Amino acid sequence: MGELAAELPVSRPAVSQHLKVLVRVGLVTCEAVGTRRVYRLDPQGVDALRTYFEHFWTQALTGFSQAVEAPPREDNDT
Repeated sequence: MGELAAELPVSRPAVSQHLKVLVRVGLVTCEAVGTRRVYRLDPQGVDALRTYFEHFWTQALTGFSQAVEAPPREDNDT
């Protein structure tokens, strides 16, 4: 965590809090190695996130495509 915090423009406590969230949601794992805590990406969590975004963007782009390709609506509010 210290190595990561040294490279970021935020405090060590902020990095620690962000890492705790990433561990909680399954994107990162944490392992105690002596007095250090080693954080690694969790491939299963990253894969789940990728799958979610693929589904999200597929739905969004399908909806956009349908809206663009739909015939123009006639406005009867005159």
